[in-house]
Amino acid sequence: MQLGGGVAEFVTIERGLGPEGRVAVVRFDRGDGINALSPDAMRQLTDAARSFEDDGATSVVVLAGSARAFSAGFDLKDPEGRSRAGMDLGELRRHLKLGPRLTRAWQEMEQITIAAIEGFCIGGGVALAVALDFRVMARDAHIRVPEIGLGMNMSWQSVPRMLHLIGPARTKQAVILAEDKISANEAYEWRLVEHLAEPGQAFAAAMALADKVAAQPPMSVAMTKLTVNRLAHALDDLASHMDLDQFALAGMSEDHKEGVDAFLQRRKPRFHGK
Repeated sequence: MQLGGGVAEFVTIERGLGPEGRVAVVRFDRGDGINALSPDAMRQLTDAARSFEDDGATSVVVLAGSARAFSAGFDLKDPEGRSRAGMDLGELRRHLKLGPRLTRAWQEMEQITIAAIEGFCIGGGVALAVALDFRVMARDAHIRVPEIGLGMNMSWQSVPRMLHLIGPARTKQAVILAEDKISANEAYEWRLVEHLAEPGQAFAAAMALADKVAAQPPMSVAMTKLTVNRLAHALDDLASHMDLDQFALAGMSEDHKEGVDAFLQRRKPRFHGK
């Protein structure tokens, strides 16, 4: 059993688990019970995914949050994130690439990836989870996509990924009805998650699934994943190449300012389409 190095603070990597040591665990835990995705946390998670690029000894990677939360999504209170308000358009577009870079790094991993979801999975946490191959969710957990309620759009190329999983109507329902929580049972019925686990057991269930995958021939598994992903996501870049710019545009709207202010002040927002 070997602890991976090079990724610090919010993210830990443990390799050499499961059958023939072919399972690894990446744990994202900020220690605050919320697990929001600050820009620094996003960079660390991207680096974690990239650390497996030349790892022929690992067939499966389980990504887990804390016992209380997978992730609350983008950290609206983080100073670096808040500094976006003062960026010019060029600087903003460069900074906004952090999210797509994160989800792309996890989607393009050669290893099979499994999300273990406890507590809640919100916004950017959902974007990260749907970039993985499988999702295991505790029965008392929930999912929510709040971006539109904050005057933003769902970006990070998440809409095509959700569309592949749950179809157009459910994707619209999940994204547009921003205040609605999606229960674990609903997420399973919609095919947004593949496995349900008893409360507190999502990680154990994800590891059991990882062991089953790791027992299969590694090269065949990797090649099959690549084939399925290439077929399923062939048009995703074409369909979502503008979502970064749409996000930047929405971020300059009065509705976005109102949405964030209302969130921070814990009040209901009033939008005017401006």
